[in-house]
Amino acid sequence: MPTLFKVNRRRRKVVFMFSTNSEKTSSENLHPSLRPSTHSLDDDIPSEQIDDFNNQDEIVSEDDVDYLFPRVDNTMPKEEEEEEDHPAVPDLFISLPPIRDLLNTETSTLQDRTVQECLPFLAGTEDSTKSPFDYNINGLPKLERQEHIAYLHDSLGTLPARFVGLDASRPWAVYWALAGLCLLGEDVTQYREQVIQTLSSMQNPDGGFGGGHGQVSHCAPSYAAVLSLAMVGGAESLDMIDRRSMWRWLGELKRADGGFVVFVGGEKDVRGAYCSMVMISLLNLPLELPPNAPAKKDGVDSFIAGLPEYLSRCQSFEGGISSAPDNEAHGAFAFCVLACLCILGPPHIIIPKHLDVTLFTSWLSARQYAPEGGFSGRTNKLVDACYSHWVGACWPLLEAALNGPQNSGQLAASITGSLYNREGLIRYILSCCQSKDGGLRDKPSKRVDSYHSCYALAGLSNAQHYHYFKATDSRQPADHLDWAFQWAYLPGVPLAANHGDEEIFDPEDRVAPLHPIYVIPWADVERTRVWFCQKMGF
Repeated sequence: MPTLFKVNRRRRKVVFMFSTNSEKTSSENLHPSLRPSTHSLDDDIPSEQIDDFNNQDEIVSEDDVDYLFPRVDNTMPKEEEEEEDHPAVPDLFISLPPIRDLLNTETSTLQDRTVQECLPFLAGTEDSTKSPFDYNINGLPKLERQEHIAYLHDSLGTLPARFVGLDASRPWAVYWALAGLCLLGEDVTQYREQVIQTLSSMQNPDGGFGGGHGQVSHCAPSYAAVLSLAMVGGAESLDMIDRRSMWRWLGELKRADGGFVVFVGGEKDVRGAYCSMVMISLLNLPLELPPNAPAKKDGVDSFIAGLPEYLSRCQSFEGGISSAPDNEAHGAFAFCVLACLCILGPPHIIIPKHLDVTLFTSWLSARQYAPEGGFSGRTNKLVDACYSHWVGACWPLLEAALNGPQNSGQLAASITGSLYNREGLIRYILSCCQSKDGGLRDKPSKRVDSYHSCYALAGLSNAQHYHYFKATDSRQPADHLDWAFQWAYLPGVPLAANHGDEEIFDPEDRVAPLHPIYVIPWADVERTRVWFCQKMGF
């Protein structure tokens, strides 16, 4: 079961335990996203509490049991509960872990510091200038929508010189900003001309897109470029993509063992498989390999030949999924594999067929931490807002694999409900990851950037919506893939069999839904699919 699946719903008053007397500094001449962090990990926690937390080197005695595992008093009078009118947060998210490994390592020390860093933000005590009225009834701060919108618009403009380090990620920078703006309800078609002008110079004669001007075609920036063009929409944007050349180029990436390399002569991993299948399905490219494909010499004649089996070999002994067989399991690669499988077939059929679902669920559940509420990407790693998407987006795909096909009239019969703690993720994003100056960050001590802004908002969207697979016919045309277009969504999680999650955020803090496989707005997916389905050949 997930670490945070069972939550005591009783609330308690927020206790202002943490000092907020760290001296504030400012750098007026810097953009807010470039200012150095003023948060001190050591100033926020009383020294005696740190000592108690770190020096647990004695065996727990019987007298400590009642302290560590207090009995829940279920007889508290109803009148006393109703008198608690202060913004309340469950103990799970504002208390130090009651049990911890007494073996101190570099990893455990970093984890302890991260907990200490996040607790004041989760409890709402990090800013002494805020009052209880700055939080909703569930102790959550609001989504700083307008500030984030302004930050993401700015990120599409002229950037400081230090961003030259992202020269090979230009299409990604466009995608992160556009997707983030879409999540916040902005109309990004205003950027159509700029996106076309920017990306057209990165499309190579072979059909793929490079990460920057004059750079080699790579499936990752090609994926970002195609999705960015889909978001701004329009005939000029979509017809800019050289589909015939891209089909031939993707054929050069296909390998005889079923996988894909990420560029010609490059490494083979599941990013290549997911990005390639997104482009093939969304652009309605033929599944048959082009004549120039090297894999044809080994008897492979289709893009999907051997692909599910290759993805299956990427599941590790932990249950998670790695970039390639025998590598370490990682949340981003897990999403790539699940999403790729959901392009290839119905989730309730293809995922259990090619993955050990029980083992994978165990590994994925262990990625969510308490009290932080966020996700880590790997075993013994820290929470990071970007995994709100990479790990968080695995859950709707896994839930669909367990629930099977559904429709809007049958959602009350949901088998699984919500398999992860949506409340914890929402609390981490809204409490720990927002900058009051705009943009979202990895964790409170980090700077904001468009990458974390995009994927933190995408994770928030996933936690606020319920995605389900609706197709009931297991047959599919042999020449193209439609499975990824057989999904639907609802706001919130269906309340069924006591599995429904309480909405803890205010209505105005809901963000837009994204397609669970293509990670762009639903309308953009459908419009792009229809556009290319109308194309007769190339």
